[in-house]
Parts: sequence; structure tokens; C-alpha cells
Amino acid sequence: MHGMHVNSLRNPRIPRSPRGFFKMGEGTGTGFVWGGEWGSSSGDGWCLLQAHFLEPLLASRGSSSAVSRSSPPRLPFFFLTHTVAVKFSKMVANRLHSCLKWTLAIFGVVSLTMNIVFLCMSSEKAPRCAVKPRFPPKGEHDARSMVFADLTRDEYTQVRDYMLGQKSLDLTNDALAKPSQNFLFLIELSLPKKKDALGYLDQNSPKPSREATAVVFHGANGQIIEYVVGPLPNPTYFKDVTQKRYNKTLPISARTVTIGEYALLFKFTRAEVYSKLPKLLKESFDVDKDKTINEFEQMPRGVKSGDRITWISFFRDMSGMYIHPVGLEVQVKHQSLNESEWTVERVLYNGRYFNTVEDLRAKYEAGNVSKIVYKETRDYGSLKPKVRPLQVPPLQYYPEGKRFSVENNHVLYLDWSFAFGLSSLTGMRAFDVRFKGERIVYELSVQEAMSVYGSVTPGMALTKFLDSSIGIGRFAHELARGVDCPYDATYVTTHRYIDVSAPVRFKNSICVFEHNTGQPLRRHFSDFFHNSYGGLVNSALVFRTITAIGNYDYMWDFVFYQNGALEAKVHATGYMSTSYLVEGSKKYGHQVADKVLGNIHTHFVNFKVDMDVLGVKNVFLTKDMKYANVSMPWDPSHHAMVPQLVEEQLKTEKAAALRYGTVTPRYLHVASRALNRWGHERSYRLQVTSFAGDPLPESAPEEKAMSWSRYKVAITKHKDAEQTSSSLYSQNDIWSPAVDFSKYIADDESIDNEDLVAWITTGFLHIPHAEDVPNTVTVGNGGGVLLRPHNYFDVDPSSESPDAVHIEPRSERSCATNRMACLAQESCSPVREPFTYDGFEGVMKFD
Repeated sequence: MHGMHVNSLRNPRIPRSPRGFFKMGEGTGTGFVWGGEWGSSSGDGWCLLQAHFLEPLLASRGSSSAVSRSSPPRLPFFFLTHTVAVKFSKMVANRLHSCLKWTLAIFGVVSLTMNIVFLCMSSEKAPRCAVKPRFPPKGEHDARSMVFADLTRDEYTQVRDYMLGQKSLDLTNDALAKPSQNFLFLIELSLPKKKDALGYLDQNSPKPSREATAVVFHGANGQIIEYVVGPLPNPTYFKDVTQKRYNKTLPISARTVTIGEYALLFKFTRAEVYSKLPKLLKESFDVDKDKTINEFEQMPRGVKSGDRITWISFFRDMSGMYIHPVGLEVQVKHQSLNESEWTVERVLYNGRYFNTVEDLRAKYEAGNVSKIVYKETRDYGSLKPKVRPLQVPPLQYYPEGKRFSVENNHVLYLDWSFAFGLSSLTGMRAFDVRFKGERIVYELSVQEAMSVYGSVTPGMALTKFLDSSIGIGRFAHELARGVDCPYDATYVTTHRYIDVSAPVRFKNSICVFEHNTGQPLRRHFSDFFHNSYGGLVNSALVFRTITAIGNYDYMWDFVFYQNGALEAKVHATGYMSTSYLVEGSKKYGHQVADKVLGNIHTHFVNFKVDMDVLGVKNVFLTKDMKYANVSMPWDPSHHAMVPQLVEEQLKTEKAAALRYGTVTPRYLHVASRALNRWGHERSYRLQVTSFAGDPLPESAPEEKAMSWSRYKVAITKHKDAEQTSSSLYSQNDIWSPAVDFSKYIADDESIDNEDLVAWITTGFLHIPHAEDVPNTVTVGNGGGVLLRPHNYFDVDPSSESPDAVHIEPRSERSCATNRMACLAQESCSPVREPFTYDGFEGVMKFD
């Protein structure tokens, strides 16, 4: 059809329509083809044939006779059916080509029009939310907070290189170092003394010297030594501080099992167990050269100081291996620093003990053992989604930019400010915590996480995990954006040096975010007299890290509220530890899968809260209630039971050591002698949330290493020598611990008008159940402590929050005291970072 248009231009005898297309006749019954009218009567078709085919054709043959338009000539049939048909088909092909071009042209016009329309529509959409805050944060970042900052990557490297350069120490930093070598295991910030830090923060005293602690496992001489290295940067000295810190030498048997020792243990079990039991392993567990089973160990390693005898349990090599026990456990004695002297002491198979691997093999092959027969099992521990995701869950964002700021290790949020750090051993900590410029807490830190297990099988029967001996902060890997923390949280990268050859970077291992808790902090609807509504959303700042310590994941939160309250809490998730179901197992838990027992266990967590309420001179007060039979003043003959306030000051450390299992006052206060406007001591209340099981009886030989767990709250006088409630060495010398917290209380010092430290123990009892598969949820599995202002202020400080909403009749749509009424006009679309995840960097490698 495109040819028809072109030829109409070449031949002026063919009339064109106003659109530039040719017109073919004026008869009735015409057809229409893309702007051209196709005549079907009164000779219209002949007009087309004559003008477009016959005249040019006859002219080319030399004919001069004109062809009448009104009287078509008689032509041979073959001429019409061949010659004309060929010409006509070419015309049609050309015309089709023209159609295609015009179609593309029209499509371009329509596309351009639609783009213009969409552009206009998008201009009416909500603008992008501000990245920078609408208002600057209150206060300014304080560079002095760096006195508490974790070591930088360069500082770790400087300390490592300096220590390796001390030829007299003969150190190695090989991550696969053998137990007989002198291994530089840990480098960590050495905190300044409190008096020096406060002088620097408050009185412009000189900055305390920045130092590091270096822990060396001296395999060559059989002891552990802690060194202080400084000053940083560019260290020039190192000092042995072991005796000063612990008042004892530390035996090499108290060391943490290193990656190097684990690698030797794995090699040992393959040589002494796998290679000697090929038939049993294949028939019972489907183990061959291409398939294996995994190992998980019991702690402590033995029954007395100096022991290093570990029960190793075996699990299927599947997702969540901890809930796939196979029924094989092996006791390995690896006490010697020479791995060639290690031995297998006992073996447990399907609930029966054997003295040696050879004994088990002989009885198995002779058919004198009740055999475990391998069968496929579903991967019930997998966390892969079992249904296709349908939609994204609710997301929070910051319509006017973030109201908090993180700079180096310092955080500003509304009226709050604090410094922070992440210890490889104890985990998350905050320092110099201030509200409205006044220091409330000098140090808030995680100290220890401990679990005591019950079982009929040895892998769990003696197990008492003390996680700081492995490293709580050590296992703080990257947080998954939108799951572990809100998508738009601020993420902080940290570095650590523990059981490695060089400092390791852990991207996004801390997150900070403001969180709408979904409930008002306070509100009231007035139905009587003065009708009104007033409320304040409970929006708080959360400082978080999550540590995955073996099977369990602990979520650690410090939460800062607008009413001056501060909360430290923990929630547990991850996988429960399990054992193979044998006779007598159900006294120690519930069956949760085929031949799988979820073992009963406790969770205890210890926090340190070094409070400075209006200074370092504080007292410890308790408050509670009692009912008194009181006569009514207007009718003395009538008596009623009326609750009364009971107050008491506890003046010594022993009096203020409040044990679990005893009745304790419900209000516990660290107070200043200063009074508020109404004549009451200005104080902060310690409100503990705990569902802990019973602490280990004091008669147990391991209890001294966890003696802090006796006390729901214990108040001690601050001492720099009493820095922690546990230690790196508690797990592997649990019977003679380097730190025995009960000694902090035994000297029974005065706590009247002294610098006070509160040691808070919280937790929960975990009786595993079917819903712990595939793994344990955080809901209901946690505890913590809330620090609440109690007569510290004259009124609730959140009354000054700009988030407050007030509504009166006929002012419902006013934005003056209700920003919620303005959201429709002020809405914006959030600017989101692309999702990334590098959490597998920094995982333990055993080769």
C-alpha cells in the first residue's frame, strides 16, 4: 500500500485526499484502506487499474491509443490474470511497507504523549523524603567519647606487630597455631580508670593514656599472660598485668579452644573414630568419603581444675545441625599440649557406653549391639521459606530525616547522648550516658551469658556454657537490613582481633534506629467536663547488635526513651541444643522430632550498670508496700486495710545482694542525696524483667564461676579492679575461676554515699517444645532491666517532647498541636539503600 501513495505523487492524474492519500472514485459502497477510499462500483476499480497499470503498461509497449476511463477495453484473460496481477501485487507490497512506517510513526507520537502525561502525573507524587534532618540534633558530638572507642584496624595491627617484634616472647600469630606454641590470641581496648576518664570528661584533666590488652597463650611455658600495651598509637611498652588483675597465675589449661586446636581435634576424630568405624558410620549415619557428620562439644571439659577432657557429640550435616543428633558421642582427652598424646577415653553409641573405639567396632560387627539403622530424614531445621513471599511487611522510614546522629563512637538522640563500644569478649557496652546533659550511667555493659543443661547423655549432662569465654562480641556478624534491624537504620562497622592472624572487619555489625513501638508513651481521652485528647507516641532510640554464639543467637538492645528511661534487654533465638533420644531422656526435656530430645536448660545474663545519679556519691534505697489496719479519721470506730509505703536504705554490700529465690522489695533505687522540688531523693529505679530458672546450687563445684547468677540485683562499691563479673577463663577452669563475683560482696563494704555499681541478672528457663523447630523465636524468650527516673525530675520530661499531640473539639484538623493532621500534605517517599549482605566474611575457618 505504501506504493500507492508514492505513485500518486508521481502521477498527478490520481487525486489525493486532504491527508495526502489518494482517492479512488466517488461511487457508493466504497471501502476504506488507511486513508484511501477503494471504489467498488461505477468503474472505480477500473479507474485505479487504468491509471496505475494499463496506461504505463501500454505506453511501455509503444501504444499511442488512449484508454478510455469510462469504457474499459477488452483485454486477454491471461493479461489480466498475469501481467496486471504481478503489478498489483507489487503495489500491495509497497502499500504494506507504507502502513508499517505510518504505524511506527503513530506509535512514536502516542509514546511521546504518554511520557508527557506520566511526567505530569509523577510531578504530583510525594517528593523524596529528606536525607538530612529537618532540625539539627540537640547538642554536639563530643570527641572526648573516643576515650571509650574500640581499637581501630590500624591500632590492632600496631599492637600485633609490636608484640610479635618482642623476640623474648617468641610469639606467633598463625591462626592454626598448635597448643604448644606461644599464640597471640586476643587484642582489645584496655579501659581507662574511671577517675581518670571522669577527670578528662568533666574537669579538662589530661586525656588518659590509650592502651590495649594483649592475651597470650604461652604454650611453651604452660601459662596464660595478659599484657597491657601502650601508648597508642605507636606502642613503646608492654607490661604483664596478670597477677595484678587476678591475684593468681593462669594455667594454660584455662585457655579457650582456639581455631588451631579445633583443627587438630577434627583431624584426630577422623583418624581415631571415622577411619576405625567405616561400616558402622555407613550403616548408621550414611557416612562415606562424600558424606560426613558434624561435631559439637560439651563444656566444661572435665570435672576438675586442669582437666581438658571433652565429650564430642555428632550431628547430621544438615541445616540447623544442632537439632539432628545421630546417637554417637566420643570423649577425647586433649590435655597434653602435644596432640600426638591425645586419646579417646570413651564412646557412647545408641545409649550404650564402650571403653574404646575398637571395643565398639568389635561388638558392632559381631552383632552384639543394638544398631542404629540410617534412614532419610526431612530437613526440618532449614530456615528457607516454605511458601513464596507474597508481599513486603510494613516498613518504617524517616519523613523529615533521622532525629539521631552517629559520629565515630558517639550518638546523639533528642535529649540523649552516649558513647559506645563492642568488646570481643563481653559484647555491647555504652559509656557516659547522659539525659538533658546530666550523666545517668557511666557504664552499661553486657557481662556474661550462661546456660546450664540437663540430659541423660554426657554431651549435655555436664554442659554449662559461659559465653564470654568463647567471646560474646566476637560473633557479632553483619545484621540483615530489614530483618535484624529496620531497613533504614544506621549501620556501624566494627573490627576485632580474637583468634586470628590479623584484625577482621565486621560490616554493619551494629545498628542504630529510632523505633515507633506502636503504642503511646502516654495518653488520655477526657470524656468528662473538659473534652480533649492528649497523647505522645512512644518513639525510642534502639542501639542493637546480635551475636550468634554456636547454636544460639542473642539480640542485645539498649533502648533510650523520651521520658528519660533507659532499658537493657536481651532476646534469644537460634537453635536449641539437643541430644539423641534414649531410655530415660524424657526426664530432661521434650521430644521434638524423631529420636530427638530438646534438653531443658537455663539462660542467665548479667549486666553491669555503673550508675552516677547527679555524681558519684549515691545510696541504695528500696520501696514497697504493706497493708495497715487504719481507723478512718472521720469515723474512728471504723477500720480499713489500707496500703502504705515502706522505705529502707541498704547500707552494705551484703545487705544489697538480693538473691533469687527470696522475697525482695519491688522498688529498687540508686539515689542521690539531692532532693527534687517536692522534697524526695532524686533517683533511678532498677526494674528487672526476668523469668530465670533456678541458679546452680552453691554446693556444685562449678558454681563459683557463675556466682553472679545467685543475685537478681547486687550493689557494690565501684573498684577498677572489679571490672567484670566473669572472665575469659571461666569456662575452661570453671572449678577455680580467675574471677569469682561472690568475692566482690564478701568484703561487705559500705555503700552509703559511695560510687555504686549495680550487677543485674536476668534470663529465662527454657523447656524446649515442638514449636522450637525449626528454631527458637524471640517472643517470650528474654529479659532485661529498665532504668526509670523516680523523683529524679519534678515532672515527666517527655511533657516537653515535640511529638505530643493535643486535640480539642472543633480543632480536629488543626496542625498546630497535631502533626498527624498534616501527614497527607507532608507525605514523602523514602530513599532506600540497596540491599547488600556480606555477613559471611569473618566466619571461623579451620583450614
